[in-house]
Amino acid sequence: MGRKIASGSRNATAKPFGPWISAWLAQMASEAGLSPHTLRAYQRDLEIFSHFCDDQGWKPSEIEAAHILKFLAQERKRKLAESTRARRLASMRGFFRFALSEGYRQDNPCTDLPTPRRARHLPRLLDTRQINLLLSAPETDAPLGLRDTAILEVLYATGARVSEVADLRLDSLLDAGQVLRCEGKGDKHRLVPMGSRAQEAIKTYLELERPRLAQRATSPPWLFLSKSGRRLGRNRLFGIVQGYALSKGLPAITPHVLRHSFATHLLEHGADLRAVQEMLGHSDIGTTQIYTHVDRKRLRKVHKKFHPRG
Repeated sequence: MGRKIASGSRNATAKPFGPWISAWLAQMASEAGLSPHTLRAYQRDLEIFSHFCDDQGWKPSEIEAAHILKFLAQERKRKLAESTRARRLASMRGFFRFALSEGYRQDNPCTDLPTPRRARHLPRLLDTRQINLLLSAPETDAPLGLRDTAILEVLYATGARVSEVADLRLDSLLDAGQVLRCEGKGDKHRLVPMGSRAQEAIKTYLELERPRLAQRATSPPWLFLSKSGRRLGRNRLFGIVQGYALSKGLPAITPHVLRHSFATHLLEHGADLRAVQEMLGHSDIGTTQIYTHVDRKRLRKVHKKFHPRG
């Protein structure tokens, strides 16, 4: 049924799917313009599926819908998040569609699999009091305090993803620091305005702290540097946000909570939904509409509390 592929030892890319996975990822990288982060997620999904099939003794050409359903059932037993299981299935759909088009297989076992309806959970938020607590957490006279203040201000002022903040360069600041150029998913970029607080925080960091950090590396282009003068990674950004949140008695939040808060607070104060969509970099306005549900929930609480017949 399928083309023969070379067998090899079990490693990061499990046999016998390895060459197929590599070929599909290469095509996705060149034609779909997906980010490295997305490609790594797809690769991880398929490697886990490949190992599962290998353990069951299933060859790539023998995979049927029942095999995929058995794999997904195991993932459910592992109590993986619904979103992760949905992505696993999406990865396999794309992979087997590619295998069919390239002649590796004569059919697509995912064709008749139902697409699960994903529950839409309201995003976790901070209110404005909590935001103010968080943004005031870094001590500006402490080592890296100016940098961390600028990071928190930028996350909340722009709604940028943590990976986008990690990838910011000096030339990402436009119009004298009033606008930030974010490189989003699929190498798409967008321009997001910044308020005066974030502008001032970045200006102070660039003048007083970044030059000292930059001396420890060779002409680093990145906006936010580590104490050794290198690019500040995503994991460290997570740690910075969570550390300051806990120091103020807030929950152990992630940077994405600041993105959710950014969008919700804009809509609460009357911002246009399409403008928020553009600033967040959502390709589908339906993704942005989740924040209108958050706002309606808040309005119902206000109505119930203050209306005479609430």
